[in-house]
Amino acid sequence: QVQLVESGGGLVQAGGSLRLSCAASGSIFSRAVMGWYRQAPGKQRELVAVITSSSYTNYADSVKGRFTISRDNAKNTVYLQMNSLKPEDTGVYYCNLQFVGVSWGQGTQVTVSS
Repeated sequence: QVQLVESGGGLVQAGGSLRLSCAASGSIFSRAVMGWYRQAPGKQRELVAVITSSSYTNYADSVKGRFTISRDNAKNTVYLQMNSLKPEDTGVYYCNLQFVGVSWGQGTQVTVSS
């Protein structure tokens, strides 16, 4: 079972930036599709960004041009750089690993104040 540990969340003012990290255990990271999802209060979990093993990326329309997903296979870590944050970006951000099965991290809270 792969373990995923997110970090980097916090409270930031609108227009600010945060960088989330997700460290994965095990040896499959470099072959896995990695994603970031978020869940706002009272809403369903939604995809924010995804990066494949060959570093192809895709983003939700709401974050295009503001967020950047990247990965460092040597460190078994995926990142989400979030710039120009808006109050509607507030939520719990979850890391996701897909390789045969699916693993989730415990989530990290991001709060953007107006």
